Amino acid sequence: MDMSARLYAGEGDAHRIAVPRRATGVCRDFAHLAIALCRCMNIPARCCSGYLSDIGETRPHPPGDFAAWMEIFLAGEWHMFDPRNKKPRFARILIARGRDAADVPLNQTFGQNTLTEFNVWTDELA
Repeated sequence: MDMSARLYAGEGDAHRIAVPRRATGVCRDFAHLAIALCRCMNIPARCCSGYLSDIGETRPHPPGDFAAWMEIFLAGEWHMFDPRNKKPRFARILIARGRDAADVPLNQTFGQNTLTEFNVWTDELA
């Protein structure tokens, strides 16, 4: 099953069981699915959220984006894996780690609110 063809069509609310059935999802959905599969094999796994910048990307490079990925514990240390991107990204900026996506939301608000602007800048340090 090729889930990558419809990767960006997800609503971001898919249950990890629905992702392979629908063959679509967003980065958080794929991270949740991969974490669940690791845990089924008794491999410790945790969810991460952060920012993927365009630093180190060749032009035309993809724009920076907020993303979710995972870390698994193997051979005595944590290793980062990104089930969404098909190649490593150099400038991955970690914001939060937790058991699952509920622990690491980009933002969490209560009551009515409107986000009017949100800008992120990243620069490579020499």
